[in-house]
Parts: sequence; C-alpha cells; structure tokens
Amino acid sequence: MGKHYERLTEPLIRESGKLRTATWAEAIDVASRGFQKAIDRGAANSFGMFSCSKATNELNFIAQKFIRTVMGSNNIDSCNRT
Repeated sequence: MGKHYERLTEPLIRESGKLRTATWAEAIDVASRGFQKAIDRGAANSFGMFSCSKATNELNFIAQKFIRTVMGSNNIDSCNRT
C-alpha cells in the first residue's frame, strides 16, 4: 500500500482561525486544556461520546472509562444495537 499524500502526518493547531503545524507535545497540551475547559464548564451534563461497536472491547472500555472518570459524564453510546 502506497503513501497517501493527503493524509496528515503531523498535528495541527488552530490559531486565529488558521491551522499551523505543531509538535505532538504541544497538540496534546492544547487538547488537554480543551478537555479541562469542558470539565470546568460542567462536562457531566454537556459532554458525550459515541463509540463504535466495530472497535475492540478494550477500546470501548477505555472510551467509557475516560468519559465516566475523566469527564464525569455518563453520556456514552455506541451502535451496538444495529
């Protein structure tokens, strides 16, 4: 399988409406601050996640653990009913 040239190969951060290249550490820091801001604003009632039934059990477990313990929300669902 060849390299797909439209695929992202490095993280991008939006600043003043424009995307710029960032280091992984910087991108993770920005994402972390965004999650903290959501928690501070009451993520238990406003944050949710949709998980995929085609993912592994382990990945779905990690997703629900993250939502419940980190974000303080029970708002997680998946397409297991289909």
